[in-house]
Amino acid sequence: MARFDMSDSEWSVVQPLLPTKVRGVSRVDDRRVINGILWRWRTGAPWEDIPERYGSHKPCYNRFVRRRRAGVWDRILKAVSDAYDGDIQMIDSSLIRVHQNGANGDKSEGGSGCMGRSRGGLTSKIHAVVDAFGLPIGLSLSEGQAYNGHQAAPLQSNLPENAIVLADRAYDADIIRDLITSQQAFPNIPQRRRCPPFSKYLYKMRNLIERFFNKIKHFRAIATRYEKDPRDYMAGVKLASARTWIRFNESTT
Repeated sequence: MARFDMSDSEWSVVQPLLPTKVRGVSRVDDRRVINGILWRWRTGAPWEDIPERYGSHKPCYNRFVRRRRAGVWDRILKAVSDAYDGDIQMIDSSLIRVHQNGANGDKSEGGSGCMGRSRGGLTSKIHAVVDAFGLPIGLSLSEGQAYNGHQAAPLQSNLPENAIVLADRAYDADIIRDLITSQQAFPNIPQRRRCPPFSKYLYKMRNLIERFFNKIKHFRAIATRYEKDPRDYMAGVKLASARTWIRFNESTT
């Protein structure tokens, strides 16, 4: 087994979640193709440089995109994350540098392509919500200069009752606090002007969301964005997030 390939345990989780209907000629082995896809995202190499042991790069790229369009990667992430612990949730974002190869695509379908101008150049921003174990339960993408609060509403619209939401001062806004409290949940966000109830002890847990970003950035094609289409880039983020879940579940069984 090559360095970034799925283990037998990982494959036993992923295989039942893949499409089983095949039309026409027999398709290339699923496990080999997904290992090729993981190799590409993990190394950040061009698709054309996928090693021969995974076969031609074309089935890897084509199947990655087709399954993104079919919602397969979304379903895998949802299936492995269904048992999340929602009592404590953390929300934050991480800035991603866009490579020049990802910046020259046609953005007509995706508007800005979720790329924006920041001090460091062309950037995107991953927004994430993680549970009490630092595992992802919500993801979105925006331009790099976008205000974090704009992504808070869609990511925090289905909170469990009595959940506690940890966030930094970037989320210190009445509209975000009201969104959380309207769901019978509790914001634990430091505030500049007033002094609402705030637990420094719980706030220390926010390092878990930083750890999550560090884990998915081990995938070099996530740490630097090479994809022109934001939907393809987010599919890679979800694939890496699903693997984080699978490995966590494997370590606790």
